Amino acid sequence: MTPEVSAIAAPAVFSQGTMILFIVLMIRGTIWKGIALWKAGTKKQLARFVCLFIFNTAGILPILYLLFRQTKGKK
Repeated sequence: MTPEVSAIAAPAVFSQGTMILFIVLMIRGTIWKGIALWKAGTKKQLARFVCLFIFNTAGILPILYLLFRQTKGKK
């Protein structure tokens, strides 16, 4: 086998730090998405619920929704 072929067939190797960072970012994104979906669902905001469900841009869309689109509850 030539070196070019073996380099192509070799699996990608990630360091332990990279894997931990990836897992932490996945958990963070899942938490933010869950909170945003819960709030959109309880407020009967179907369009926002669907957008939040479909688009997951590293947790940015759910965070923006939670920060800027929430209305104050009735007192």
